[in-house]
Amino acid sequence: MEDALAGFSTAAASPRKRRGEGHTRRDEILQAAKKLFLQEGYEATTIRKIADRVGVSAPALYLYFADKEAIMVALCDQTFGFLIDKIGEIEQQPLGPREQLRRCGEAYIRFGLEHPQEYWLTFMSGNTPKQIKSQGGHRARNPEAGQPGTTGAIAFQHVVDLLKNVEAAGIKLNYGPETAAELLWMGLHGLVAALINNPEFEWSNREELIGGMLDLVTKGVLSD
Repeated sequence: MEDALAGFSTAAASPRKRRGEGHTRRDEILQAAKKLFLQEGYEATTIRKIADRVGVSAPALYLYFADKEAIMVALCDQTFGFLIDKIGEIEQQPLGPREQLRRCGEAYIRFGLEHPQEYWLTFMSGNTPKQIKSQGGHRARNPEAGQPGTTGAIAFQHVVDLLKNVEAAGIKLNYGPETAAELLWMGLHGLVAALINNPEFEWSNREELIGGMLDLVTKGVLSD
């Protein structure tokens, strides 16, 4: 992750926010925590270190987040929120269900490669918050928008719904919609993780790798 961390620097202390600017402070806390988690590791990062990076006291930080895990939950929700936005844009396009599914898969890959820091922290760091796990992870029951820790489950449900639309269009699935969605994610995640973790490898043509993986995973879960 050294390349992904390049350019990070300690931010100067931030002045006290005026009334109504709390959302800005919250964003500053998230950005500072993200950088510290990537630079020093999740376990080594403390609330005091995050507060110092932002330029506030630890008690002031607690006005926004109850603890370090709550910050990690918010960062995961933020990343999944970006993915949901991408999927939503594709869902609005006049495409057939099969093409929508492929476009969503491509959007997932390109998001990961364009945002390696966020992707690594959310999917590859091994620091999934206990709150997200206790709620069922990507299979949380009845996830609601705005409920902390369930945004990943909402993103997963979008993919499940896309597969159900494919099935409704008369295209047989080789597996149940949830299993098919998990297999799609596993395949795409493998490609993204390999490219992020090993940028120095002499990979063949990246666009062919992306297209080939999309072919493999879609053909693997859909019957022709």
